[in-house]
Amino acid sequence: MADKSILIVGGGIAGLALRRALRRRGIASTVVERFPDGGRSGLAIHLTGNAIAALHLLGLGDGVEQLGRPVRHREYRNETGRLLCTMDEEAMWRPGSRPRLVRRSDLMALLQDAPGGGTPSRSAAVEAVRLTPEGAAVTFADRHVEDHDLVVGADGVHSVVRSQVLGTAGTRSALLSTASWRGMAPNPGVDCLSAWTGRRSAALLIPLSDEEVYFYASSVDGGPVEDDPAWLEQTFRDFAGPVPEVVDALLAEPSRLYHSPVTEVRIPAWSKGRCVLIGDAAHATAPVWGAGAGLAMEDALVLADVLSDTDGDAAGPRFEARRRARVDHIAKMTDLTSRGAGTPAWIRRIMLPRTYRATYGPMSRPIELRTPA
Repeated sequence: MADKSILIVGGGIAGLALRRALRRRGIASTVVERFPDGGRSGLAIHLTGNAIAALHLLGLGDGVEQLGRPVRHREYRNETGRLLCTMDEEAMWRPGSRPRLVRRSDLMALLQDAPGGGTPSRSAAVEAVRLTPEGAAVTFADRHVEDHDLVVGADGVHSVVRSQVLGTAGTRSALLSTASWRGMAPNPGVDCLSAWTGRRSAALLIPLSDEEVYFYASSVDGGPVEDDPAWLEQTFRDFAGPVPEVVDALLAEPSRLYHSPVTEVRIPAWSKGRCVLIGDAAHATAPVWGAGAGLAMEDALVLADVLSDTDGDAAGPRFEARRRARVDHIAKMTDLTSRGAGTPAWIRRIMLPRTYRATYGPMSRPIELRTPA
Protein backbone atom coordinates (compact mmCIF):
# COMPACT_ATOMS: atom_id res chain seq x y z
CA MET A 1 0.00 0.00 0.00
CA ALA A 2 2.93 2.31 -0.61
CA ASP A 3 0.84 4.68 -2.73
CA LYS A 4 -2.26 4.60 -0.51
CA SER A 5 -3.51 6.95 2.20
CA ILE A 6 -3.22 5.34 5.64
CA LEU A 7 -4.60 7.10 8.72
CA ILE A 8 -3.52 5.86 12.15
CA VAL A 9 -5.91 7.02 14.86
CA GLY A 10 -4.01 7.19 18.15
CA GLY A 11 -0.49 8.41 18.84
CA GLY A 12 0.31 6.05 21.71
CA ILE A 13 2.68 3.09 21.68
CA ALA A 14 0.72 1.10 19.07
CA GLY A 15 0.21 4.03 16.72
CA LEU A 16 3.79 5.31 16.83
CA ALA A 17 5.19 1.80 16.46
CA LEU A 18 3.02 1.21 13.39
CA ARG A 19 4.06 4.49 11.78
CA ARG A 20 7.70 3.58 12.31
CA ALA A 21 7.24 0.01 11.05
CA LEU A 22 5.50 1.30 7.91
CA ARG A 23 8.14 3.94 7.30
CA ARG A 24 10.88 1.32 7.44
CA ARG A 25 9.06 -0.38 4.56
CA GLY A 26 8.70 2.81 2.54
CA ILE A 27 4.98 3.21 3.34
CA ALA A 28 3.74 6.65 4.35
CA SER A 29 1.08 7.17 7.01
CA THR A 30 -0.48 9.94 9.09
CA VAL A 31 -0.99 9.72 12.85
CA VAL A 32 -3.71 11.73 14.59
CA GLU A 33 -3.82 11.95 18.39
CA ARG A 34 -6.69 13.33 20.45
CA PHE A 35 -4.65 14.57 23.42
CA PRO A 36 -2.34 17.59 23.13
CA ASP A 37 0.53 15.86 24.96
CA GLY A 38 0.60 13.22 22.25
CA GLY A 39 -0.22 10.46 24.69
CA ARG A 40 3.12 10.83 26.46
CA SER A 41 1.65 11.10 29.94
CA GLY A 42 1.70 8.13 32.29
CA LEU A 43 4.07 6.47 34.70
CA ALA A 44 6.18 3.42 33.93
CA ILE A 45 5.86 0.40 31.66
CA HIS A 46 7.16 -3.10 32.26
CA LEU A 47 8.55 -4.18 28.90
CA THR A 48 8.57 -7.97 28.75
CA GLY A 49 11.13 -9.77 26.61
CA ASN A 50 8.93 -9.88 23.54
CA ALA A 51 8.48 -6.10 23.80
CA ILE A 52 12.26 -5.64 23.81
CA ALA A 53 12.51 -7.96 20.81
CA ALA A 54 9.88 -5.88 19.01
CA LEU A 55 11.85 -2.70 19.68
CA HIS A 56 14.92 -4.33 18.15
CA LEU A 57 12.87 -5.15 15.03
CA LEU A 58 11.80 -1.50 14.94
CA GLY A 59 15.46 -0.48 14.94
CA LEU A 60 15.29 0.85 18.51
CA GLY A 61 17.12 -1.85 20.44
CA ASP A 62 20.14 0.28 21.31
CA GLY A 63 17.89 3.15 22.37
CA VAL A 64 15.77 1.16 24.79
CA GLU A 65 18.86 -0.29 26.43
CA GLN A 66 19.64 3.25 27.63
CA LEU A 67 16.29 3.60 29.38
CA GLY A 68 15.13 2.49 32.80
CA ARG A 69 16.45 -0.64 34.43
CA PRO A 70 16.57 -4.32 33.46
CA VAL A 71 14.28 -6.74 35.31
CA ARG A 72 16.54 -9.73 35.99
CA HIS A 73 14.26 -11.77 38.21
CA ARG A 74 10.93 -11.63 39.99
CA GLU A 75 9.77 -12.69 43.45
CA TYR A 76 6.29 -13.59 44.67
CA ARG A 77 5.44 -13.40 48.38
CA ASN A 78 2.37 -13.65 50.54
CA GLU A 79 1.17 -10.76 52.71
CA THR A 80 3.41 -11.87 55.60
CA GLY A 81 6.47 -11.58 53.38
CA ARG A 82 7.05 -15.30 52.99
CA LEU A 83 8.78 -16.05 49.68
CA LEU A 84 6.62 -18.31 47.54
CA CYS A 85 8.79 -18.54 44.43
CA THR A 86 11.41 -16.80 42.31
CA MET A 87 11.60 -16.64 38.52
CA ASP A 88 14.75 -15.99 36.49
CA GLU A 89 13.78 -13.49 33.79
CA GLU A 90 17.14 -13.67 32.02
CA ALA A 91 16.84 -17.45 31.68
CA MET A 92 13.32 -17.19 30.21
CA TRP A 93 14.04 -14.74 27.41
CA ARG A 94 16.41 -14.91 24.47
CA PRO A 95 19.74 -13.05 24.62
CA GLY A 96 19.20 -9.37 23.89
CA SER A 97 15.57 -9.50 25.05
CA ARG A 98 15.99 -8.91 28.76
CA PRO A 99 12.86 -7.25 30.23
CA ARG A 100 13.09 -3.65 31.43
CA LEU A 101 11.05 -1.14 33.37
CA VAL A 102 11.04 2.25 31.61
CA ARG A 103 9.17 5.51 31.96
CA ARG A 104 6.28 5.68 29.55
CA SER A 105 7.34 9.17 28.50
CA ASP A 106 10.83 7.90 27.63
CA LEU A 107 9.46 5.06 25.52
CA MET A 108 7.11 7.42 23.71
CA ALA A 109 9.95 9.83 23.01
CA LEU A 110 12.04 6.96 21.64
CA LEU A 111 9.25 5.90 19.27
CA GLN A 112 8.46 9.49 18.28
CA ASP A 113 11.85 11.10 17.97
CA ALA A 114 14.22 8.40 16.77
CA PRO A 115 15.61 8.87 13.23
CA GLY A 116 13.10 7.51 10.77
CA GLY A 117 10.27 7.80 13.27
CA GLY A 118 8.17 9.81 10.86
CA THR A 119 6.51 13.20 10.90
CA PRO A 120 5.10 14.41 14.24
CA SER A 121 1.60 13.32 15.18
CA ARG A 122 -1.19 15.68 14.26
CA SER A 123 -3.36 16.83 17.15
CA ALA A 124 -6.95 16.05 16.15
CA ALA A 125 -9.94 14.19 17.57
CA VAL A 126 -11.79 11.66 15.45
CA GLU A 127 -15.54 11.70 16.01
CA ALA A 128 -16.86 9.27 13.40
CA VAL A 129 -15.64 6.63 10.94
CA ARG A 130 -17.79 5.40 8.05
CA LEU A 131 -16.77 2.55 5.77
CA THR A 132 -16.87 3.26 2.03
CA PRO A 133 -16.20 1.04 -1.00
CA GLU A 134 -12.78 2.66 -1.38
CA GLY A 135 -11.81 2.81 2.33
CA ALA A 136 -13.29 4.98 5.06
CA ALA A 137 -14.56 8.52 5.56
CA VAL A 138 -13.31 10.01 8.82
CA THR A 139 -15.07 12.92 10.51
CA PHE A 140 -13.09 15.04 12.96
CA ALA A 141 -14.22 17.15 15.92
CA ASP A 142 -14.11 20.31 13.82
CA ARG A 143 -16.55 18.57 11.42
CA HIS A 144 -14.21 18.31 8.46
CA VAL A 145 -14.13 14.94 6.67
CA GLU A 146 -11.19 13.07 5.17
CA ASP A 147 -11.23 10.00 2.93
CA HIS A 148 -8.53 7.36 3.48
CA ASP A 149 -7.75 4.05 1.84
CA LEU A 150 -7.11 2.41 5.23
CA VAL A 151 -7.89 3.49 8.80
CA VAL A 152 -6.09 1.85 11.72
CA GLY A 153 -7.61 2.17 15.18
CA ALA A 154 -4.71 2.41 17.63
CA ASP A 155 -6.77 4.52 20.01
CA GLY A 156 -6.81 2.35 23.10
CA VAL A 157 -9.40 0.74 25.33
CA HIS A 158 -12.04 3.39 24.63
CA SER A 159 -11.44 3.26 20.87
CA VAL A 160 -13.64 5.53 18.78
CA VAL A 161 -12.72 3.53 15.67
CA ARG A 162 -13.85 0.28 17.30
CA SER A 163 -17.17 1.69 18.48
CA GLN A 164 -17.88 3.28 15.11
CA VAL A 165 -16.95 0.31 12.93
CA LEU A 166 -17.53 -2.77 15.08
CA GLY A 167 -19.96 -1.56 17.74
CA THR A 168 -19.72 -0.97 21.47
CA ALA A 169 -19.92 -4.57 22.75
CA GLY A 170 -16.86 -6.47 23.94
CA THR A 171 -15.48 -4.43 26.84
CA ARG A 172 -15.59 -5.67 30.42
CA SER A 173 -14.04 -5.07 33.83
CA ALA A 174 -11.02 -7.28 34.42
CA LEU A 175 -11.63 -10.51 36.33
CA LEU A 176 -8.76 -9.80 38.70
CA SER A 177 -9.69 -6.27 39.67
CA THR A 178 -12.14 -3.64 38.50
CA ALA A 179 -9.68 -0.81 39.24
CA SER A 180 -6.12 -0.15 40.36
CA TRP A 181 -3.84 2.34 42.06
CA ARG A 182 -0.49 3.27 40.52
CA GLY A 183 2.33 5.58 41.50
CA MET A 184 6.05 6.29 41.56
CA ALA A 185 7.67 6.30 45.02
CA PRO A 186 11.13 6.35 46.61
CA ASN A 187 12.73 2.93 46.26
CA PRO A 188 12.84 1.25 49.69
CA GLY A 189 15.57 -1.14 48.55
CA VAL A 190 13.71 -3.35 46.08
CA ASP A 191 16.05 -4.79 43.44
CA CYS A 192 13.67 -6.94 41.38
CA LEU A 193 10.03 -7.25 40.32
CA SER A 194 8.36 -8.08 43.64
CA ALA A 195 4.73 -8.97 44.30
CA TRP A 196 2.93 -9.41 47.62
CA THR A 197 -0.47 -11.09 47.44
CA GLY A 198 -3.07 -11.59 50.16
CA ARG A 199 -6.47 -13.23 49.99
CA ARG A 200 -8.17 -10.12 48.60
CA SER A 201 -5.48 -7.70 47.40
CA ALA A 202 -2.00 -7.47 45.91
CA ALA A 203 0.82 -4.95 45.60
CA LEU A 204 3.57 -4.92 42.99
CA LEU A 205 6.89 -3.06 43.15
CA ILE A 206 9.31 -2.80 40.21
CA PRO A 207 12.50 -0.70 40.52
CA LEU A 208 13.07 1.96 37.89
CA SER A 209 16.37 2.84 39.57
CA ASP A 210 18.01 2.65 42.98
CA GLU A 211 16.09 5.81 43.86
CA GLU A 212 12.62 5.17 42.41
CA VAL A 213 10.13 2.31 42.28
CA TYR A 214 6.88 1.74 40.39
CA PHE A 215 3.92 0.75 42.59
CA TYR A 216 0.76 -1.05 41.42
CA ALA A 217 -2.07 -2.18 43.69
CA SER A 218 -5.31 -3.99 42.98
CA SER A 219 -7.77 -6.48 44.37
CA VAL A 220 -7.34 -10.15 43.45
CA ASP A 221 -10.94 -11.28 43.71
CA GLY A 222 -12.77 -8.74 41.56
CA GLY A 223 -13.68 -6.75 44.64
CA PRO A 224 -13.87 -2.96 44.82
CA VAL A 225 -10.76 -0.81 44.71
CA GLU A 226 -12.07 2.44 46.14
CA ASP A 227 -11.02 5.74 44.62
CA ASP A 228 -10.33 7.15 48.10
CA PRO A 229 -6.56 6.88 48.81
CA ALA A 230 -7.46 5.76 52.33
CA TRP A 231 -8.24 2.37 50.72
CA LEU A 232 -4.50 1.86 50.29
CA GLU A 233 -3.68 2.43 53.96
CA GLN A 234 -6.55 0.24 55.14
CA THR A 235 -5.71 -2.54 52.70
CA PHE A 236 -1.94 -2.74 53.05
CA ARG A 237 -1.16 -1.56 56.59
CA ASP A 238 -0.70 -5.15 57.81
CA PHE A 239 1.36 -6.34 54.82
CA ALA A 240 4.97 -7.24 55.52
CA GLY A 241 8.11 -5.80 54.01
CA PRO A 242 8.31 -2.48 52.20
CA VAL A 243 4.69 -2.28 51.03
CA PRO A 244 3.36 -0.16 53.96
CA GLU A 245 6.44 2.08 53.69
CA VAL A 246 5.77 2.74 50.01
CA VAL A 247 2.06 3.33 50.66
CA ASP A 248 2.90 5.85 53.40
CA ALA A 249 5.27 7.70 51.05
CA LEU A 250 2.61 7.88 48.35
CA LEU A 251 -0.10 9.02 50.76
CA ALA A 252 2.21 11.77 51.98
CA GLU A 253 2.33 13.07 48.40
CA PRO A 254 -1.03 12.14 46.81
CA SER A 255 -0.14 13.84 43.52
CA ARG A 256 2.03 10.78 42.81
CA LEU A 257 -1.03 8.48 42.89
CA TYR A 258 -3.39 7.55 40.06
CA HIS A 259 -6.61 5.56 40.33
CA SER A 260 -8.15 4.07 37.19
CA PRO A 261 -10.48 1.27 36.08
CA VAL A 262 -9.00 -1.92 34.63
CA THR A 263 -10.90 -2.67 31.44
CA GLU A 264 -10.45 -5.57 29.03
CA VAL A 265 -11.44 -5.80 25.38
CA ARG A 266 -12.50 -9.19 24.04
CA ILE A 267 -14.05 -9.01 20.58
CA PRO A 268 -14.44 -11.66 17.85
CA ALA A 269 -13.07 -9.51 15.01
CA TRP A 270 -10.41 -6.81 14.80
CA SER A 271 -11.22 -5.57 11.32
CA LYS A 272 -14.02 -4.72 8.97
CA GLY A 273 -13.62 -3.51 5.42
CA ARG A 274 -10.60 -1.24 5.34
CA CYS A 275 -10.49 -0.53 9.08
CA VAL A 276 -8.16 -2.51 11.35
CA LEU A 277 -7.70 -2.38 15.13
CA ILE A 278 -4.36 -2.93 16.88
CA GLY A 279 -3.10 -2.85 20.46
CA ASP A 280 -5.53 -2.15 23.29
CA ALA A 281 -8.21 -1.05 20.84
CA ALA A 282 -8.36 -4.68 19.68
CA HIS A 283 -7.42 -6.74 22.74
CA ALA A 284 -6.77 -4.84 25.97
CA THR A 285 -5.99 -7.25 28.80
CA ALA A 286 -5.47 -6.73 32.53
CA PRO A 287 -1.74 -6.19 33.26
CA VAL A 288 -1.33 -9.54 35.00
CA TRP A 289 1.60 -10.49 32.77
CA GLY A 290 2.61 -7.01 31.57
CA ALA A 291 2.06 -7.95 27.94
CA GLY A 292 0.17 -4.93 26.59
CA ALA A 293 3.03 -2.87 25.17
CA GLY A 294 4.74 -5.88 23.64
CA LEU A 295 1.59 -7.11 21.94
CA ALA A 296 0.90 -3.61 20.60
CA MET A 297 4.35 -3.31 19.03
CA GLU A 298 4.13 -6.83 17.62
CA ASP A 299 0.77 -5.88 16.09
CA ALA A 300 2.44 -2.90 14.45
CA LEU A 301 5.25 -5.00 12.99
CA VAL A 302 2.92 -7.69 11.64
CA LEU A 303 0.40 -5.24 10.18
CA ALA A 304 3.21 -3.36 8.41
CA ASP A 305 4.45 -6.71 7.09
CA VAL A 306 0.96 -7.55 5.80
CA LEU A 307 0.52 -4.13 4.20
CA SER A 308 3.83 -4.45 2.37
CA ASP A 309 2.26 -6.98 0.00
CA THR A 310 -1.51 -6.88 0.64
CA ASP A 311 -4.07 -4.37 -0.54
CA GLY A 312 -7.74 -3.73 0.05
CA ASP A 313 -10.15 -5.60 2.29
CA ALA A 314 -7.84 -8.63 2.62
CA ALA A 315 -5.35 -6.83 4.88
CA GLY A 316 -7.47 -7.02 8.03
CA PRO A 317 -8.29 -10.75 7.89
CA ARG A 318 -4.68 -11.63 7.05
CA PHE A 319 -3.44 -9.57 9.99
CA GLU A 320 -5.93 -11.25 12.33
CA ALA A 321 -5.00 -14.72 11.12
CA ARG A 322 -1.36 -14.11 11.99
CA ARG A 323 -1.97 -12.49 15.39
CA ARG A 324 -5.00 -14.16 16.92
CA ALA A 325 -3.34 -17.25 18.44
CA ARG A 326 -0.59 -15.28 20.22
CA VAL A 327 -3.00 -12.69 21.61
CA ASP A 328 -5.56 -15.31 22.65
CA HIS A 329 -2.81 -17.14 24.52
CA ILE A 330 -2.14 -14.10 26.71
CA ALA A 331 -5.86 -13.57 27.28
CA LYS A 332 -6.28 -17.20 28.34
CA MET A 333 -3.32 -17.09 30.73
CA THR A 334 -4.49 -13.77 32.16
CA ASP A 335 -7.89 -15.25 32.96
CA LEU A 336 -6.36 -18.40 34.43
CA THR A 337 -4.00 -16.46 36.67
CA SER A 338 -6.71 -14.00 37.68
CA ARG A 339 -8.97 -16.79 38.89
CA GLY A 340 -6.21 -18.27 41.02
CA ALA A 341 -4.75 -15.06 42.43
CA GLY A 342 -6.55 -15.21 45.77
CA THR A 343 -6.02 -18.92 46.45
CA PRO A 344 -4.06 -20.09 49.52
CA ALA A 345 -0.32 -19.47 49.45
CA TRP A 346 0.60 -23.16 49.13
CA ILE A 347 -1.41 -23.42 45.92
CA ARG A 348 0.13 -20.27 44.47
CA ARG A 349 3.61 -21.55 45.37
CA ILE A 350 2.97 -24.55 43.11
CA MET A 351 1.03 -22.84 40.35
CA LEU A 352 2.94 -19.57 39.82
CA PRO A 353 6.13 -21.10 38.35
CA ARG A 354 4.03 -23.27 36.06
CA THR A 355 1.86 -20.42 34.81
CA TYR A 356 4.94 -18.19 34.42
CA ARG A 357 6.58 -20.75 32.12
CA ALA A 358 3.32 -21.52 30.33
CA THR A 359 2.66 -17.82 29.70
CA TYR A 360 6.06 -16.60 28.62
CA GLY A 361 7.40 -19.75 26.95
CA PRO A 362 5.44 -19.19 23.71
CA MET A 363 6.02 -15.43 23.92
CA SER A 364 9.79 -15.94 24.03
CA ARG A 365 9.66 -17.28 20.49
CA PRO A 366 10.08 -14.46 17.94
CA ILE A 367 7.28 -13.30 15.72
CA GLU A 368 7.53 -14.17 12.05
CA LEU A 369 7.91 -11.37 9.52
CA ARG A 370 7.62 -12.65 5.97
CA THR A 371 9.17 -9.61 4.34
CA PRO A 372 12.15 -8.21 6.30
CA ALA A 373 12.05 -4.45 6.74
